[in-house]
Amino acid sequence: MSAFLGLPPPAGPSPPPSPTEAPSSALRPWRARRPAAQWLPNPVLIPAHAPCPANPTMLQGFEWYMPADGAHWGRLAGALPALAALGVSSVWIPPACKAARPEGNGYDIYDLYDLGEFEQKGTTRTKWGGKKELVALVKEAEGFGIGVIFDAVLNHKAAADYSEEVIAERINPKDRRKVVGEEGVIQAWTGYEFPGRRGAYSPLKWNKEHFTGIDYDDRIRENGVWKFRGKEWAEDVDEELGNYDYLLVHSSLGGESWVETDKRALHSMFADVDHRHPDVRRDLFYWAGWLRSQMKLGGLRLDAIKHYSFEFLRDFITHIQQHVDPNWFLVGEYWREDSEFLARYIEYMGHRISLFDVQLVTNLSKVSLLGEKGDLRQVFDDALVVWKPNNTVTFVVNHDTQDGQSLETPVAPSFIPLAYSLILLRANAGIPCVFWSDLYGSFGQHPRPDRGNFIPPNSGGAVLPKMMLARQLWAYGSQFDYLDQPHCIGFTRHGHPARSGGDGLAVVMTNGWAFASKKMFVGEAHAREVWTDVLRWCPGKVVIDSAGWGEFPVACRSVSVWVNRAAQGREFVDSFVFNHDIYGFEKEAEEAARRGAEIAAQRALERLDIAERGGRHDRQ
Repeated sequence: MSAFLGLPPPAGPSPPPSPTEAPSSALRPWRARRPAAQWLPNPVLIPAHAPCPANPTMLQGFEWYMPADGAHWGRLAGALPALAALGVSSVWIPPACKAARPEGNGYDIYDLYDLGEFEQKGTTRTKWGGKKELVALVKEAEGFGIGVIFDAVLNHKAAADYSEEVIAERINPKDRRKVVGEEGVIQAWTGYEFPGRRGAYSPLKWNKEHFTGIDYDDRIRENGVWKFRGKEWAEDVDEELGNYDYLLVHSSLGGESWVETDKRALHSMFADVDHRHPDVRRDLFYWAGWLRSQMKLGGLRLDAIKHYSFEFLRDFITHIQQHVDPNWFLVGEYWREDSEFLARYIEYMGHRISLFDVQLVTNLSKVSLLGEKGDLRQVFDDALVVWKPNNTVTFVVNHDTQDGQSLETPVAPSFIPLAYSLILLRANAGIPCVFWSDLYGSFGQHPRPDRGNFIPPNSGGAVLPKMMLARQLWAYGSQFDYLDQPHCIGFTRHGHPARSGGDGLAVVMTNGWAFASKKMFVGEAHAREVWTDVLRWCPGKVVIDSAGWGEFPVACRSVSVWVNRAAQGREFVDSFVFNHDIYGFEKEAEEAARRGAEIAAQRALERLDIAERGGRHDRQ
């Protein structure tokens, strides 16, 4: 296997450390901010002869509260034709490795090498399904031109197989640089035998030497932060809480400590991985190549990288590009509302990684929750996409920001279509990531067996798919911005001859309670065309004048996407109906109604037969 991968075997030498010409201290910024009004290029001019590749679109292919039925890989595979039709180019799947519990989402990771193949932790499959179904999903996605982005959780391990005595010192959880107790012996769950796997794929068995600390002392049955003797937190990590090498994962996976909610999980605490240990480095580097040998992925989503050693991650990325797959798309989750810092981080990584735009999501939330008092001109202020548009993944909601999660960042429901138009239809604006629940709905924090509290997708599931189609067909060419009023903004895309015959679009939105309009330039090439709203929220038509200008209206508290009514693909978009019933609820209801009608009809026939027999008896 090792020879096939072209990698050193797990027992071989550890990869060399990276150079330190740019220490992490150089990343600490002076907190410069970039107001959108001053930093967004306007216009963005794209010549007609310039290359015009198709717009990429990512889908986050899960939400936090999905059922633990093991059917997700098959469910997602069945959705691929529709997703490809919407222009989805990549799907970010949930962590596919064996979790601490059968219902674990995978961030409570137990074994990197078990993708639902071995009987471990009470299950063979994961919450999402088995390895066979996962491999089939990836292969099916490749056939549709969709890359699968694998969620890699490399910062911690959970659900150890046995505990060990460790000499450790207790650390202040609010400032990880400070010791708050005397050094002593604790009982730590740090032993990983992986008995179900029996050494398959990797012989490494983890123990206390492979971790820097833990969050639970089983001897006194108490939560806290303990750092092991002979270990130090990595210095090149985020400085939140003094040093954020160690994320207290058990308190962030849903907002409650497992100790408080599940006494059976007392031994399932999370241990902080020591990325400097040669065994760990060697095994994680090897794992990336092993993963590539199991299925043809499109890339990795790297979880919680603010807690990684920056140098380790740079080494890991270099290894992937040189020995695994140089075409993998890598995106990291670094949750920090400081786009200058994130821009420097991207530079430190050699622009080989993209990051999610945290500041933009925060802006969307703040502006949306202010209602008509929100200033739409401020949506892009200091957003990462303003700093590094080519290394940014934008989003509106994800599994961490949805209701009830540790990073909950609510966006007002009425504002969600406006937010998606801003990330899906603009030029020079990163790669947009559409959230699963905004296409298919959510089970919510407290799902009921009767699904009575299921939350359907925004706007009945009809608007977002049409925006995605508009991105695929018409969101090309030069862009002109009209981000000039607090409650009504807009922008236009002039189209590109290589896409849909050069048809473009115009977007206008308002958070006010009255109809609004904006005069915008769509290009002389579109003179005398008649444009209508693809979303059908604003009636009427706009006739483009001979100079290429139009007055585009928008209904109150909404967004309109105006396109030539004769544009290429317009008939398809107007008639397109997206099936968001991925769980089969509507089919079940239809089947129940059909069975009910059959039963009612049968009973009616039985009553009629009884009545007829009674009449015959009376006549006799």
